[in-house]
Amino acid sequence: MNKANQNVSSKRGTLKIIGGQWRSRQIDVLDADGLRPTPNRVRETLFNWLQADIFNSRCLDLFAGSGALSFEAASRGAKNVVQIENNLAACTALKANAQKLDATNVHMVQSDTLAYLAKTPPNQFDVIFIDPPFGLDLVVQSCELLEKNLWLAPYAKIYIETETTLKLELPESWQLLKSKVAGEVAYSLFMVR
Repeated sequence: MNKANQNVSSKRGTLKIIGGQWRSRQIDVLDADGLRPTPNRVRETLFNWLQADIFNSRCLDLFAGSGALSFEAASRGAKNVVQIENNLAACTALKANAQKLDATNVHMVQSDTLAYLAKTPPNQFDVIFIDPPFGLDLVVQSCELLEKNLWLAPYAKIYIETETTLKLELPESWQLLKSKVAGEVAYSLFMVR
């Protein structure tokens, strides 16, 4: 989610963290245009793929939305997690969820994702989550900025979640490791070579 003017009507419900120190804890999720929390079965598959990569890693959650991916990473031992989100109501919910979990390793930045990635990174990241609102063509631009501005640590893992109809043109140095489809959602894991 990356549009500051998107409507947020109310709390949508809760989402359960699947594993780690906060396993079975609930985080609040808002009902907002473009917000699609990653489903449990997709998150479970993703974190099985990443099980050897999360502990002690630096994670970047672009278009953080509900924070489902970043809170899951933090719960499983990521050293530092940065959430980038532009929607004010979503940012408020992310902060409240971090406070509720006492997630001292999670840091929220309210910013347009593409503007944030255009800057010099504070450090390189080991794991990056890219799950933007569908239909806005934000994935390729995000990937180009990650590569161009040196956001990626050596052998970084990049998770991308898109609509199944989107064709990706990614940097040549990115190797596809895993890919699956769940309904209307395509999700893939890449590694920087």
